[in-house]
Parts: sequence; structure tokens; C-alpha cells
Amino acid sequence: MKVIRLYVLLLAALTGTPGATAQERLSNDTVYIPVGTQNRHSTKLYGNVYTAARLQGVLRENRQRYPGKTLAVVFMEPGAYYPDSTLVITPELANGNGAVVIMPAHPGDMVTLSGGQPVKVKWRRWKNGIYKAKLALPYTFDHLYINDIQQIRARYPNYDSSAQHYNGSAADAVSPERVKTWKHPQGGYVHALHKGEWGGYHYRITGVNPDYSLQMEGGYQNNRQMGMHASRRFVENIFEELDTAREWYYDQPAQTLYYKPAPGTRLSGASVVVSRLPQVIALKGTADNPVRNVTIAGLRLAHTAPTFMDTREPLLRSDWTIYRGGTILLDGTENCTIRDCEFDHNGGNAVFVSNYNRHATISGCHIHDAGGSGICFVGSPDAVRSPLFEYNESQPLAAIDTVRGPKTSHYPDSCTAYDNLIYRTGTIEKQTAGIQLSMAMNISVLHNSIYDVPRAGINVSEGTFGGHDIAYNDVFNTVLETGDHGAFNSWGRDRYWHPDRSVMNDLTEAHPELILLDAVHTTRLHHNRFRCDHGWDIDLDDGSSNYYIYNNVCLNGGLKLREGFYRTVENNVILNNSFHPHVWFKNSHDVFRHNIVTGPYKPIGIRYWGDELDFNLFPDKAALPAETDRHSVAGDPGFVNPIGGDYRVKAASPALRMVFNNFPMDSFGVVSPALRLLAKKAPLPVLQQQHLIGTSETTWLGARVKNIETLGERSAAGLPDNNGVYLISIPDNFPYRLQAGDVILKAGNTVVKNVEDLLKAYTREGDKPATLTIFRDQRQIILGF
Repeated sequence: MKVIRLYVLLLAALTGTPGATAQERLSNDTVYIPVGTQNRHSTKLYGNVYTAARLQGVLRENRQRYPGKTLAVVFMEPGAYYPDSTLVITPELANGNGAVVIMPAHPGDMVTLSGGQPVKVKWRRWKNGIYKAKLALPYTFDHLYINDIQQIRARYPNYDSSAQHYNGSAADAVSPERVKTWKHPQGGYVHALHKGEWGGYHYRITGVNPDYSLQMEGGYQNNRQMGMHASRRFVENIFEELDTAREWYYDQPAQTLYYKPAPGTRLSGASVVVSRLPQVIALKGTADNPVRNVTIAGLRLAHTAPTFMDTREPLLRSDWTIYRGGTILLDGTENCTIRDCEFDHNGGNAVFVSNYNRHATISGCHIHDAGGSGICFVGSPDAVRSPLFEYNESQPLAAIDTVRGPKTSHYPDSCTAYDNLIYRTGTIEKQTAGIQLSMAMNISVLHNSIYDVPRAGINVSEGTFGGHDIAYNDVFNTVLETGDHGAFNSWGRDRYWHPDRSVMNDLTEAHPELILLDAVHTTRLHHNRFRCDHGWDIDLDDGSSNYYIYNNVCLNGGLKLREGFYRTVENNVILNNSFHPHVWFKNSHDVFRHNIVTGPYKPIGIRYWGDELDFNLFPDKAALPAETDRHSVAGDPGFVNPIGGDYRVKAASPALRMVFNNFPMDSFGVVSPALRLLAKKAPLPVLQQQHLIGTSETTWLGARVKNIETLGERSAAGLPDNNGVYLISIPDNFPYRLQAGDVILKAGNTVVKNVEDLLKAYTREGDKPATLTIFRDQRQIILGF
């Protein structure tokens, strides 16, 4: 990669400027700020006198002289540009009657704005195929790029591209036996999945205890604290683990970089870049004085520093914490655009739209290999009335602010993510999404292709404030490293939320006006294609309310509605799966009609059905429900071309008698030709007819019980794993104070992993267990006689 020094030359106007081309002229009302080479042949990598602060100064001078003109920051030559600090655009630099445009000089020029720093090193052979070089830097770094390819920080277990979790994980990653082999692990990191596979945790190693357990800081990156997973974890930045090709380690006290190249790599002359800045460009305004009319176009942005240790701000009662930033940050803006940019191997979020923003557009972008999320629209908690920040928090009715809607304007509204190709995000952080919405209103998420992600492709963190239009997206290969989630996932958990479902049910029955205080506007989810092989295709979880879901194709995981209100689901095609109603409230007003399902409903904990479940097509009579669907029928839907992904139905289909309407099957995902050429295709299912299957159900002391056998049962109970015995129903006068939906974890001191364990505990000679440890309302409870 050619290294180009950043410098800025202010021109009063383009007219008469030597070397200017027609392509560089945006209009006669444009002032150009060329950025190019200070010295084309310079090998000096430090001491650059031209900085991001200098560019800000030039913009300021220009804006003062030409308040009504567009300022164009134009990168004159292809190559990599390395600003020394984040380019911060404030209202005084952008505003006036004009605009600011940041772009290459010529369409198609590969111009990289790097969050890294190029370094000059002289490699010397050390031992075991490892080279070392002196490198004096005033800071440590987390990413190393050799010839623009990201390398692997020394880790255990070694990197394995085929491994499902973290590209390699192991239970003994932090075992005392392993820790004993490390001389100075301080500064290393432990990365682990959440115990329930709901995202992940990150810890910095600060020391070692006498028993060789680690002293660590961190673990705040998940808003549902349960501790790290027992086996899905790894360590990195440990010198003794540098033992395979492409691994590296930087010893900052000794100012020495160690690297083991792959066989055949020629290090002499290789470019070396280290990560430095977490953000390359930040647009920083306020609701009262926003940054307006800035366009960032046609750039590649790369090499930003990871931010996983700064991911600590909780997002209300979702499972998320966030770092409020990204490679590009929009914070307090109006009518700003990011278009046709590539975000390549950045350490955190690619684009973060934070707090007050109106009419921001991210379009035509190619976002891949991001440590965090792809695109985030996240408002401020000060816009939310009666906000709560953890799942188990609640407030009495008298304390709830009953004014409907937002409290302030500090949230994204009427913003758009359109025609973006997003994949391999969440390479470091696992509680991430291709596109994330939280405390936002009227966000349009249209024609995006999202795949190969560890958790949801599209996530909505809570009901505040609805009105989103999520349509024509192609989302697949999702929830690859986590669990209990969907290709599309949402939560509600709004201001009326209570961790005890019975309390919440009584509250919402007595005060239905609470339900839509936060979920003000209906969110429309339509004309999408979703696939999740490790969860649900569409997962409306924990109180998600006020949704209209129609004309979607669910390729594998089915569609789930958990506690919530006012969801209408109609005219969807659900392949190799069915509808999953979970623990509905009384008077939910839910509707499920005119859908094609290919298996029986899969209810969990249902005592109340919604307003209407009817006029649906099932695969056979055995799948027809007994309690609902008086007018539904069974039969072959007669798809036009299921092998080719065309799930419209033919003229003779019984689905048409159920008022099913065909909708286009060729409009999913990105639309621009360049991105369509790059985008992967969703894997289409081999259609199978779903039949009722036998379970482990049996009786115990008169109660109907069974093993935890499905993702739905595990999700409904909120369990971190499949251990325990699920209570289907309880007879009157039962000796324990159990409820349907409880999960038995222990009988006395005996761990109960399955029905067999429970029955054995009660058939042994001697005293019967006097207590049961159960899981109810997301927590353990001990019950006695």
C-alpha cells in the first residue's frame, strides 16, 4: 500500500487551480481543499506537521470566508492517509448555507482513511521462526497489519477459522496449569461467551493470585450478569502463547515487537501498520446546534482500534452494553450522509448514530470484519420516561411517568440504512448486530444484506419509540456463536416491565394504557427474507409490542412471539418450521392469520390466546391446532419454484382459499450492482414436512414433566443451558409450591439434569428431598414442603 502524507492546501476557489480536473468540480459554489502528498518519495513516518487539527483549522477559515458555499475535502491521489487524530466536524465548520463533502478526487480511487499508524521496523530473526524488531511507541496497540492484512495476536487456543466460537475456544484457557506457564500475563485479555450464550464478556488481566487464578478487570460488557461460559473462552496477548504462523506480541516495556510470519512471507519491505484511533471521523453537534449537510462518500475506512474494554454503557433493559462511538460517529446531526464507503477490519462499530440525529442516511456501504456492530442508531436515555437499565429492575405504578412518548429530542429520528452489505461483524464483541436500533424512532432499514454474524442481523433493543420500517432485507447465517436469539430480534421491556410475569400480567390488565407509552408507533417488518439455524428467523422477545409483520419469508427458524401486545402477523411463509407463541399475556390482542406454516404450532407456557389465530395453511391434518384456527386448512401449498427460492403459490394452492396473497421473491437484499456482485446468497432449505414428534414427557407425583429438549423451552424459562426438568402442569394440592413453567434444577442436594435424575431422587431408599431448587422468572428459588 502506498503511504501518503496528509497535508492540506487551502484554495480560495478552484478556478485557475493548477491540476484541477472537471471531476474535482462539484459546482461553481464549491471551495476545494485538496489533500495529497507532502513529499511523494518521503520515507519519514513521524513528525508530520499537517494534522487533523490543521484540517479543522482550514475548514474553519473557509467557512468564515465562504459561509454559503460547499467545502469539498478532496483526496487527490489513491492510497492510505493516516491522520494523527480523529477529524472532528463541529457546527462551526459545517454550517452555513452550504455543505461539507469528504471524497476522493476521482470516482473509483481507492482512498483509505486509516485509524492506524504506519511504523518503520527492522526485523531480526529470533528463534522458532519468530522475528523481532524494536518499536518505540508511546502507547500499546491491539491490531497489527502486515501488507494491509490483519494478523493474530498471540492466543490460546490457536486461531482456527473453522471453529464455531471465537475461532477457537477452550475450557482450560485460564486454568491454573496454563497460567503457571506465563511469566508476565498482565495486559493479556480473556474473552468469553456469557454463561447463557447471550453475548460475551471481556477482561483485562491485571495479575495472578497465589493459587494461579487470574486477577482481572472488566466483565461489564453484558447487561444480564451471569458470569462467563465454562468452555467458550480464549486468552490473547500472552507472550508464551506465540507459537504459530501469523501470531504477534508487542512487549511495550521492552519496546519490542515479535512476529511469526507464515512460510514464504518476505518481511523486508513489508508495510506495517498498528491500530491507534477508535474513530476516524466524528460529526459532533447538539440538538440545539446540529452539524448539517455533511457527506462522506467513496472512501475506505480501516484499521481503527478495538473498543471492547470501553463497551460499558447499558442500553435500558436489553442485554446490551455499548461503546457510544464508531469508525464514523454522527452525534447531533441533520441531513448528513455516509454513502458508498467501505469499512474494512475496524476494531469496533463501523457507524454509530448517537443521540439527536435527523435524516441521517447510510447507503451503499460495504461493511465487513468489524469488531463491533455494523450500523447503530442509539438515542440517549434522557429521552426515555421512567427508564430502567437492567432486566430485574421494576418500579411501582405510582412512580411511572404516564406521559406518552419521548421526554427529549435526543434520539435518532427519520434516519435510513439503505442498500448496505454487512457481514462478519462482531469479530470481537458478541452482543452485536449488523444493524442495531435503540431509543430511536422511525428508522428505515431497507434492502440490506446481512450475514455471517455472531448474533442478530437486525436488533431492536426495546419499544422506544417504534415506527421503524424494516423491509426488503436479506438476513441469514446469524446467531453463529451465541444462543436464544433470532436473525431479527427485538425486546420490549418498556416502562411497565416487571421480572415477575404474574405481577406484570395483572398490571397491564388493570392499566392497558401503559402498554404503548413507549412503543408509540407501529414497527413494520415486511418483505424480508430471514434465516437462523441456531434460533428463530424472527424473534420478538420479552414484551416486544406494536408490530405489524407481513410478507416475510422465514427459511428455517420459524417465527416467535413472546410476552407482548398488539402484534399482527399475516401473509408470511414459514418454511421447515412454524409459529412459536410463548407465555402470552391476557388480552395481548395478538393476531396470526393468512400465513403458510410447515409444521404444528409450538406453544410454550400459553394460558391465553390472542384475538385471532385462524385462516392459516398447515402441511397436514395432524398439524392443525385443536384450540385455535377454526377455519384453517391443511394441504400442499404448491410453491412455484421452491428449489429456486420462489415461494409464491400456484393458482390451485389451498393457501389462496385462506386469503394468502403472493408477494415478490426477488427483491431481498442490496440493490446496487457492485454490492450485488459481492453479496452471498442465502442458503435455501430442502423442504421437509414437519410432524408432531414424541418427547420425554412423563408424570412425577401427579405433575406432567419433561426434559428441556427445545430452544423454545430453554428460551421460555430463560435457562443458560438444557439442564433441568420442565413442569408442564401441576395437580391441585401438590406438595411443593410449584407452577407450570418452572424448571427443577435440584432435588435436595442432587443436581437434576433430566427427568431420570428427578425420578431417581424420589425412588431412593431413605429420606426424600425436603427442598427443590427451581428456576422461575429468570432466577433460582428454593422451595420446601
